Amino acid sequence: METLIQSISQHVKLSPEEISIFKSFWTERVLEKGEFLLRNGDICRHDSYIVSGVLKAFCINSENGNEEILFLAIDQWWATDILSFSQQKVSIYNIQALEKTRLLQISHHSFQKMLQEIPAMERYFRIILESYLGTMEKRIVLNHMYKAEQKYYHFLETYPGIASRVPQYLIASYLGISPEFISRIRKKNKSS
Repeated sequence: METLIQSISQHVKLSPEEISIFKSFWTERVLEKGEFLLRNGDICRHDSYIVSGVLKAFCINSENGNEEILFLAIDQWWATDILSFSQQKVSIYNIQALEKTRLLQISHHSFQKMLQEIPAMERYFRIILESYLGTMEKRIVLNHMYKAEQKYYHFLETYPGIASRVPQYLIASYLGISPEFISRIRKKNKSS
């Protein structure tokens, strides 16, 4: 809980009373490697903050059956289907643990109640969503403008914590390039 409170305090100030109220809304959950946080067709009932671990969000490509990675998330990141959670509608993707993952979760009902009781949290989540939206916009632009090798190097530079903990084939899927291409880049770098 302390890492989440520290993250919040970087953006908004909460009083000791607000922190106490805030803590009352959250529950802990542990996912074992391979366990699903969310499955396609379910409603995302909780917003989840990763205390420790790694999650992948993906869809299954109906044409070839491959996983298409939407996002990868590690310690001190959020992992939620925002649209499903906010509208309480069916999710179109899956979120699965790549290693044992400890989460803090808040239900949709508790989330709404928390925002009413602690107005500063509305600002915090607006800041987090703005950052997420900016990241998504940048990803779209980079996917259209960068060549495969540039996308890979940009990913390594931007997300070294993910690159060291996630298999290369998942990074390749996230970047929209083949795992073989990443292998060639890495082989070329070793021989340089």
